[in-house]
Amino acid sequence: MRKLKCILTSKPFVTLCWIILLIVIWEIFASVVAQTKRTPENVMPHLSGIIESVFSDKKINGSQTVLEMVLENAAATLSRAGIGYLIGIVLGFVLALLMSLSGVIEKIAFPYLMLIQLIPILGMAPIINAITGDIAVSRIVIAAILTFYPVATNTIAGFKAIEPAKHELMYSYAANKFQIYTKTMIPFCIPYFFTGLKISAPMAITASILVDTLQGGIGLGCLLSQSLKGAMTRYVFWDIVFFSALIGILSFYLMGVIENLLCRYKRAGGSGKKE
Repeated sequence: MRKLKCILTSKPFVTLCWIILLIVIWEIFASVVAQTKRTPENVMPHLSGIIESVFSDKKINGSQTVLEMVLENAAATLSRAGIGYLIGIVLGFVLALLMSLSGVIEKIAFPYLMLIQLIPILGMAPIINAITGDIAVSRIVIAAILTFYPVATNTIAGFKAIEPAKHELMYSYAANKFQIYTKTMIPFCIPYFFTGLKISAPMAITASILVDTLQGGIGLGCLLSQSLKGAMTRYVFWDIVFFSALIGILSFYLMGVIENLLCRYKRAGGSGKKE
């Protein structure tokens, strides 16, 4: 009985129940939509139709299947999002380090950091594009900006969360600034740093897709926009939606896996992050 209770309350079982529930809800609404006359017809297809379209060998644009089109455009979008993500990580961590070292830098930089985050992506995209003069570069910059803020704010929170006793202990050993940061502060803030990575990874991908819809060219957002205009089968739209959701979820969990690999104390049952 106890074993059964453990299984019923386990994370995999609960996740499976939620997936089944979402599938049931989806199919109910798809059946209702199928009985209603809409333009375009059946805007919410059954999941079986979406899955079938992924493996279909039917050419959509004369030379590519749905899957080939989605993967080609996904490669362009994810490469730009990935480059921007890496740039945002480096800049965010460096800024957090500088703000930790100098209260003056923190007072100067933090308000502007907040201000940049408050600007909507839809308003930011044309501004960045006008400054860079290159669509591809502007998409990378926007992904970097959206990564920059969560990484910087969470990392600086980690630096500030260190107990004074740890500083005093390092000072008692006559540790210099470099040793304090490399031996105590940076290792301690790693969980906070990865929290920023987990938040910003899906955001960078979502932003890249959204900006694609505004600026044209190649990318998931461009293909999404074309499918909404009826330029191709409606299954392309749903394939992109599900693919984007899957990539966003996987990016979040990938950061968690990397964190567990790098943070040995977490695998041992400890945590450097204080609640």
